[in-house]
Amino acid sequence: MGIPGNLSPDQLHSFQSQGFVVLESFASPEEVDAMRKRMDQLLDEFDCSSTGSIFSTKNQQHTTDNYFYDSVEKVSFFFEEKAFDDDGNLKQPKQLSINKVGHALHEIDPIFKKFSCSEKLSSLMLSLNYKRPVIIQSMYIFKQPGIGGEVVPHQDNSFLYTEPTTCTGLWLALEDANIINGCIWAIPGSQKNGLVRRFIRDEGGVHFDRPSPSYDQSEFVPIEVKAGSLVVIHGDLIHQSFENQSSKSRHAYSLHVIDTVGCKWAPENWIRRKVDPKPLFVS
Repeated sequence: MGIPGNLSPDQLHSFQSQGFVVLESFASPEEVDAMRKRMDQLLDEFDCSSTGSIFSTKNQQHTTDNYFYDSVEKVSFFFEEKAFDDDGNLKQPKQLSINKVGHALHEIDPIFKKFSCSEKLSSLMLSLNYKRPVIIQSMYIFKQPGIGGEVVPHQDNSFLYTEPTTCTGLWLALEDANIINGCIWAIPGSQKNGLVRRFIRDEGGVHFDRPSPSYDQSEFVPIEVKAGSLVVIHGDLIHQSFENQSSKSRHAYSLHVIDTVGCKWAPENWIRRKVDPKPLFVS
């Protein structure tokens, strides 16, 4: 039995050739249950009449909102686009209206921090040759039944750019994810073509530096996984997910890791922290 989290040679080859690899049962049922129960608590305590934000990967206008910018070092709540009626009232309970919670669960909440800073997660990043990795953001994603919005084709390095690029996405299924409830789809090997565009923050807000290319949908393959599985995603991999039109949610906990040795964090990224994040380890 190897070190938990360590990628085998076959897994490493799959990641390098396909741009992603699935690690089944990466999180125990107890860990999954603890994170889901903790999020239930956080939602119960959340006052949705306070400042909130609507999240969309299509329309980035919400990002001029300081609530979004400030979320990098907080636990903030973002609603689905379709959660409100024409009068601005929630159509259903807040528990079924939230798109995601982010972006510092891994730092602030003890339950999420325990998993995020676990030895197995550090072992995984070590096997990917990280020298001084930091978790730059974390998100609890709900993909609500019926209204869970689509995530358009994108690359994680667009949003979390270092020079050279070092972002890896870690997507933990907290419920079974399949084509019915909005699993991830990816173009295998697309990371080899490099970064297509960047997401820039400037005086005018946030925007992409160029239009999105059009993609052949037949090239995407679904990544269907069981709860507890971790999908490791190369920062240049083209991936997306569709609307959840089913009656079942698709909860996931997503982390993005960058290295801080031999690379430089781009100052024009949307994330601008007041305090530097602590590394998972230094090798």
